[in-house]
Amino acid sequence: MLISDYDISEFIREDVPYIDLTTKLLGIENKYGKMTFATREDTVLSGVEEVLKIFEKLDVKCNSFLPSGTFLEKDKVFIEAEGAVGCLHMAWRVSLSILEYFSGIATRTKVMVDKAKKVNPNINIVTTRKTFPGTKKLSIKSIIAGGAWPHRLGLSETILIFQQHVNFVGGYEELAKIIPKIKAVAFEKKVTVEVENMEDAILMAKAGVDTLQTDKLSVEQLTEVVEKVRSINPDIGITAAGGINVNNVEAYAATGVDGIATTSLYFGKPSDISVKIELGQ
Repeated sequence: MLISDYDISEFIREDVPYIDLTTKLLGIENKYGKMTFATREDTVLSGVEEVLKIFEKLDVKCNSFLPSGTFLEKDKVFIEAEGAVGCLHMAWRVSLSILEYFSGIATRTKVMVDKAKKVNPNINIVTTRKTFPGTKKLSIKSIIAGGAWPHRLGLSETILIFQQHVNFVGGYEELAKIIPKIKAVAFEKKVTVEVENMEDAILMAKAGVDTLQTDKLSVEQLTEVVEKVRSINPDIGITAAGGINVNNVEAYAATGVDGIATTSLYFGKPSDISVKIELGQ
């Protein structure tokens, strides 16, 4: 994941716009110290490489680290660094914030992926583009670290027709008539249509869409849709979306869908990570 030097500098500048006033007033900024990061709970790491770039900007030497995507049990050290105390304190809080927030996403992702694959080994968890503004790069990196994939990175990437689009083409019956034209023009892309009931699912399957995305169907409704649609087109892709989270993902995965699209992984408790800054040699 490309995180630019500008982004890294902005992360630092938000927390240290000028100087670390406390460290400077104590007169300890030029002393030498060591800094360690460790898990306080089972954690999938994310944001480590960005923290290493922060270290480089602030003249902090990293002696050892474990990469993003690593699963660690609690009480495991995963970064050891050293440098001038003033530099360590400037790197401390911004690094911890990145590691805690984005490791939280990665950890939630792994839990959800593991639950889904336990009942449906071929299923994929994919995340929507509804990230908190300004966090997309690190959010996407984090869900990949946890074993999921981005569903859709932006409007320019995929063809996904929602009810909001259908309202302007005359309904699903009219949409069915123009699906062949859309597929002919965008022949390198797959066409996905979101549906909310059995009738529209059948209509779109017969129209030749590549993938159906169901929205807010119950497990029972989704099971019926999967069975019926696959009888029409065994090769059609089916993604379930709407209200699916770590608490109900196993039931939805068991319906036989190919993927589950969720936003829930972006929001929740950060990982609990400890930092120690001590006198160095």
